Amino acid sequence: MAPPLPLYVDLDGTLIATDSLHESLLKLVRASPTALLQLPLWLFKGRAVLKSEVARRTRLDVSTLPYRPEVLDLVRRAREAGRRTVLATASDGRVARRIAEHLGLFDAVLASDGERNVKGSAKLAAILADTRGQGFCYAGDHSSDMKVWEGAQAAVVVSRSPALARRAGGVTEVEAVIQPPRPGLGRYLYGLRAHQWLKNLLVFLPLMPVLHDLTQALVVDAMFAFVAFSLMASGIYVLNDLLDLESDRRHHRKRRRPFAAGDIAPATGLAMSAALGMASLGLSVALLPPSFVAVLLVYAALTTAYSVFLKRRAVVDVFSLAALYTIRVAAGTEATGQPLSFWILSFSLFIFLSLALAKRYVELTAAGDGAQLKRDRGYQPGDQTFVLCTGVAAGQMSALLLSLYLQDAQMLSRYQNPTWLWVLIPVFLFWTVRIWLKAIRGVLHDDPVVFAARDWVSRLAVAIGAVALWMAN
Repeated sequence: MAPPLPLYVDLDGTLIATDSLHESLLKLVRASPTALLQLPLWLFKGRAVLKSEVARRTRLDVSTLPYRPEVLDLVRRAREAGRRTVLATASDGRVARRIAEHLGLFDAVLASDGERNVKGSAKLAAILADTRGQGFCYAGDHSSDMKVWEGAQAAVVVSRSPALARRAGGVTEVEAVIQPPRPGLGRYLYGLRAHQWLKNLLVFLPLMPVLHDLTQALVVDAMFAFVAFSLMASGIYVLNDLLDLESDRRHHRKRRRPFAAGDIAPATGLAMSAALGMASLGLSVALLPPSFVAVLLVYAALTTAYSVFLKRRAVVDVFSLAALYTIRVAAGTEATGQPLSFWILSFSLFIFLSLALAKRYVELTAAGDGAQLKRDRGYQPGDQTFVLCTGVAAGQMSALLLSLYLQDAQMLSRYQNPTWLWVLIPVFLFWTVRIWLKAIRGVLHDDPVVFAARDWVSRLAVAIGAVALWMAN
């Protein structure tokens, strides 16, 4: 009786639902953005050199990678049946060996070594040398694996493409076909953080003082600004998620995000981010004033800087978040041609600082690993009291600024019954205090703006405020 065929398993796209090189590159860029300048030189020397240099400078957390459970089960069953199992990948050997050691399911590793890129024909040659001419079964996921399947006695196809399975079946016996689930539209919308577009409604805030003189042109310009900011924000959110893959995978909720879960490949995410950014800029240049484009570019630069390094600087991070919210208000003034009110700007800074601190407070109280918290956010577990006190104080200051604004002579002249505006103060103060109570009780979503949009009490507060403004006109 012939011995069972040894099983050789590809890594990227087969064993894991991502690409280890792409993830290593993202981690390298996050740690050292200047490394981008070295990538062309490494690539000029060959893909094996590129992979080796990147692997030498980064260390993926292999325990968090999105492993395909069906493939893991396949390897386990092969070992139980007495088959030899080998991880055969074009990834650098440093990465491959750490993964094999973490899983404990492979008898050997075949991988790129800085001189030879073990892919396609080179992988087949490496496998044949390892088997000494004996038969083998190979599990792969890409058309580049056809070269290996041509020399294999059996194939395992891990792909959503029926055409690839048919092609593999044309050159060897297909032992099994594993079809990973295809991400639906909802997963892509989640990746774009479409629910976060609610924040961009802030571009309409500068229209509040002129509700009695509102024109169709003002509303249309504000709508264009909303769409432009939403596209740009989504592009940056995607980039942020790609740079935060390992951190998100350690988080009890964020690990379900489509990029962290491996539902959408990093390369696809980068293409999405670039396309969204270009669409935002194109819309802005074509339909909105140059001053709005300048504000949008400032937003893009600041939010990118926040994603890369500012989020890991305590206090700087919350001021950056507050600035990003306030920039949306400034963008609304530039898009609609309304003057940038000192009162609105000051109010925005204090309330958004309070909300940013609420977001951090929730993360601080929910974090179980102090070392990870310090590494990812720059805070320590004992900082909750500071964040709580500062956030509540900023919220109260925003309420005070609102009450002073309602006594501004220029503002009062715009309304026939300005007394109704005083309704806004207790409503807003109640809402601010309630947000912090929710944060302290641990029931606040870690993004207070999104929480408020879904909270019926918050929506009721907005409705009461709208009625008060209507009555004041």
